[in-house]
Amino acid sequence: MKTVKKLTAEKLLKIKAIKLQPSNPFTWASGWQSPIYCDNRKLMSYPATRSFLKIEFARIILEKYPQTDAIAGVATGAIAPGVLVADLLGLPFVYIRSTPKDHGLENLIEGDLKPKQKVIVIEDLVSTGGSSLKAVEAIRRDGSDVLGMLAIFTYGLPQAIKNLQEARVELTTLCDYDAILDEALLTDYIDESELNTLQDWRRDPEIWGQTPNKTKK
Repeated sequence: MKTVKKLTAEKLLKIKAIKLQPSNPFTWASGWQSPIYCDNRKLMSYPATRSFLKIEFARIILEKYPQTDAIAGVATGAIAPGVLVADLLGLPFVYIRSTPKDHGLENLIEGDLKPKQKVIVIEDLVSTGGSSLKAVEAIRRDGSDVLGMLAIFTYGLPQAIKNLQEARVELTTLCDYDAILDEALLTDYIDESELNTLQDWRRDPEIWGQTPNKTKK
């Protein structure tokens, strides 16, 4: 039987929400060079895939966090999946801005989140964990409790693991970097030499693109 991670990896690669280009790396907004790019917003354009994600997220919440009072999506990529999950579970939904509005009430949290509610944070992607944890901090400052964070995909970067541990946030993902590489190799999307490059990037992504030989030994 296929695992959820394998099924999710198949879907992400099939619709090109995740692209692998070891020989022609992408440049992230941070300036990092990367052989992988993830755009999970594409998932919302595929009804069967978004239903799969919604159901799996809901299943995890019911199994691990049955006491959940509300769902919070991190703007902007996790707003749509967060709404779908909240609707399926019949729970309130809010979303967390990256910065407060510059007018009106200057809200950081949009929606009606009451103090002492138990919240699950939904993310589409976790890279370093920085933006995700800003959302967690906003919820905690508002007087609510974050039970855990659910994400579609994570690169599994050491920095993210450290940041989440220090913030005492449990992360559960539908798919991860290893599952993507396994599926890509199995389907001949990449070969063994490209696999080495992709694995090497994750060890030290900040300096990976700065070396002439990206497949360091």
